[in-house]
Amino acid sequence: MYSEIHMPKGFKCAGVSAGIKPSGVKDMALILSEFPATSAGVFTTNQVCAAPVKVCRAHLQHGIARAIVMNSGIANACTGAEGIVAAKDMAAEAAKVIGCEPQEIFVCSTGKIGPQLPLGKIIPGIQTLFDSALGENVNDCAHAMMTTDTRPKVSVAELQIEGKPVKIVGFAKGAGMIEPNMATMLSYITTDAAVEQHALQAALKRAVDQSFNRISIDGDQSTNDTVLALANGASDTRPLNETSHDWGAFEQAMEKVCFELAMMIVHDGEGADKFVTVGVRGAASAADAELAARAVANSMLNKTAWAGTYPDWGRIMDSIGYSKAKVVEERVDIFYDDTQAVAAGCRSAVAQEDLIKVVSQTDFAININLHLGEGEAVVYTCNCTEEYVRINY
Repeated sequence: MYSEIHMPKGFKCAGVSAGIKPSGVKDMALILSEFPATSAGVFTTNQVCAAPVKVCRAHLQHGIARAIVMNSGIANACTGAEGIVAAKDMAAEAAKVIGCEPQEIFVCSTGKIGPQLPLGKIIPGIQTLFDSALGENVNDCAHAMMTTDTRPKVSVAELQIEGKPVKIVGFAKGAGMIEPNMATMLSYITTDAAVEQHALQAALKRAVDQSFNRISIDGDQSTNDTVLALANGASDTRPLNETSHDWGAFEQAMEKVCFELAMMIVHDGEGADKFVTVGVRGAASAADAELAARAVANSMLNKTAWAGTYPDWGRIMDSIGYSKAKVVEERVDIFYDDTQAVAAGCRSAVAQEDLIKVVSQTDFAININLHLGEGEAVVYTCNCTEEYVRINY
């Protein structure tokens, strides 16, 4: 699917089967920079976080990275001291193979919470990954990241910095347990631009806030969520920072890649067949708008109504009301796309059939105006069908 995509200069990637999953499915991935790369990261805010998240947070303080090694199938979460040792062993083995310091390796895991990592499979898998990374294997890398995903997720942006070509390539996995702030998702952003570490961290955080932190599939926040960015400078440009002439173009390109990956995650939501944009405006503040939008997006009553092509605006009113946002019932307007269902807090004169036409689409919007101020927010979500239950049973 992504066989025609080439990595930014100085980056290689690979995906292999290490036997963590059955039937030869690819379950380990590698992203390797031939040169020391500036690093940035954003992680789950869950108080229960996996061993690799703890190790990555520590390694991020080093500021320089050479590789990301990850496994799918087992999350290495809630695994105690043994899990920390296993995550550190993954980093140490990768560092030994590449010839760098362990703190220059990021390690990530995704999958079932509880079991210990099978290091007897993972350690040999690391060597196989580095052997495979002699070529570019974007498709294999993207597939190896997947758990309940139905398809791999890769995004590309190209731009000019100082008149020289620069590329950004991003990977992501995620389909379930998706709720801001981030979710059961991993994402890796690579670029051959040179970027100062503090600027890269700031740009990544802003991009994540407008993308991965604006999506919700099932309202469940995970233990392993990680977004990492590596900038290796192989394009031979001067290091960018927020005062650079080309900074705006670089930041826009990073936001584009993160946003496209986030939308791919929602479109691949577990058991979902409808993509829903929830927009709130006229709130007392941007924070209130976000509270209201998240409440609508996370409501299982709303998600199941959308699955059944049932335009139950009463459920939307209800979720707005308990959202903690300031709401004056008599001022609320609700639209399904451009079709008004609620005017001044009460049912509009629209025919039910017109609303059904909207929610029968595979892509539609719920637009809400609270008429209380200038606050606005958008959250991207999906419906919830019986298939979600089957996947998670």
